[in-house]
Amino acid sequence: MTTPFFQANPDIIKPYALMDLDDTLFQTQRKIDAWELPTSEPENLVCATVNKQGKPLSFMSQRQAVFFNWLLASTELIVVTARDRSEIERVKLPFDSWQVLTHGAIILDKDGALQAQWQQRMHSQLAPLQDKLQQLSQLFANHSRNDNSQLVFTPHIDSFNNGAVNEELTIYLAIKHAQKDHQALVELAKKLPTLIRDFEQDFYVHVNANNLAILPHAVHKHHAVQFLLEHHLDSQRSSFGFGDSLADLPFLQLLDWYGVPNHGQLHECFSSQ
Repeated sequence: MTTPFFQANPDIIKPYALMDLDDTLFQTQRKIDAWELPTSEPENLVCATVNKQGKPLSFMSQRQAVFFNWLLASTELIVVTARDRSEIERVKLPFDSWQVLTHGAIILDKDGALQAQWQQRMHSQLAPLQDKLQQLSQLFANHSRNDNSQLVFTPHIDSFNNGAVNEELTIYLAIKHAQKDHQALVELAKKLPTLIRDFEQDFYVHVNANNLAILPHAVHKHHAVQFLLEHHLDSQRSSFGFGDSLADLPFLQLLDWYGVPNHGQLHECFSSQ
């Protein structure tokens, strides 16, 4: 048998593009200024997200907008983001395929419906951790009420079906610093394992810029993307992706190719090697 040489084929099979959103495809004005992104003059900016009041919050540079438009036309674009179901609604970009949300705890299908099998799997893994997540929530809620505290604490909660009933479960805990003191969050992350018994057995901590997340080991973009690749995506189609944070790297490594923007946590990590 002779191996054939490549021949161009006009029938294009779109690859999958699995994409992180914040700081990969768009970012706030503060980060645009800090990273000195090209083609980000005011007349070139494109609004990508709004805040809770409906005001523009994050923007794409002209280059990012061109890149995103190419992705829409040339790939099946799959969102892979830490944003939850309410936060993704504030992203004003057109998505029409699978969406991996809330660090991987939620998978929506092409019609925007919750993926039932994944729902049940996550319910079974999150339910036993609710008492510990409530303990942590109470600790941070009490701390946040301290007038001197600069920490802004948010529990992320969603509804999960265990095959019989829907139940609201806490997925993970997010903490920001009011003054955007990244080092303060790094120091807090070091103290977290001392707060409750077997912390590191049940949870991991991710810190990126002004975001600290306390997550159950069951909640990870990697797990959700692996589930999609094994059960729902066509194995004959190629895949690639982009992400900016260390938390993105495990899911990116499942793909055929991956890349990072020339700014952000992963870029800084690779640049320091």
